[in-house]
Amino acid sequence: MAFVALLDACVLYPAPLRDLLLRLAQTKVFRARWSDQIQAEWMNAALRERPELAAALQRTRALMDAAIDDCLVSGHEPLIPTLQLPDPFDRHVLAAAIVGRADVIVTSNLRDFPASVLSPYRIEAQHPDVFVRHVLDLDEAAALSAVRDQRAALRNPPRTVAEFLDTLARQQLPETVAFLRGRAGLI
Repeated sequence: MAFVALLDACVLYPAPLRDLLLRLAQTKVFRARWSDQIQAEWMNAALRERPELAAALQRTRALMDAAIDDCLVSGHEPLIPTLQLPDPFDRHVLAAAIVGRADVIVTSNLRDFPASVLSPYRIEAQHPDVFVRHVLDLDEAAALSAVRDQRAALRNPPRTVAEFLDTLARQQLPETVAFLRGRAGLI
C-alpha cells in the first residue's frame, strides 16, 4: 500500500506547487490527504492576495477533492486541543495527520512540526523539495510523466522546459529542479 502524505496549506498555495503535488498523487505512488480546515486555510491565504478569485478557488477546491480518492480527513477535531506544537494554530494539521494515518506531513514550516512531537505518532515532517525528490526516486517514470503532464497543461502561454523549471525553482524546490534539469528531454 502507498504511503500517506498529509499536505499542509502552505504547500497547496501557491498553485504551481499544488498542481505538482496533486499530479504526483494521481500516480498512486503516495496517497494525498488534507482536511476541510487545511483547504480553507490555503484558500484564505490566496484570497488575501487575490480576492477576485473566490469563485475560481471554490471550483479548484471541488476539483481537488474529486481528483484524489479518500483525500479528506474528518473526525480529527476532538484531538486538536490535546496536541502541543510550537504554533498552536498548526495543531489541526497534526490532528488530521494522526487521524488520516499519515506517514509524512508535507510542509514548508518544518520548525512548527518538531520531530520530538511527531515521532510518537510515527509521522515525519518533510519539506516539499525533499518529499518530491523521494517521490521521483520511488517511481521515476510515473513521476516524470506527471511533471511532463503539468508542463503540457500550461498553454496560456505554453512554457519551455527552462521556463517551467524556473517556475518550480520559485517554489523553493532546488533539489527537484536540479534532478529535473538532468532529465529535461523527458519533461
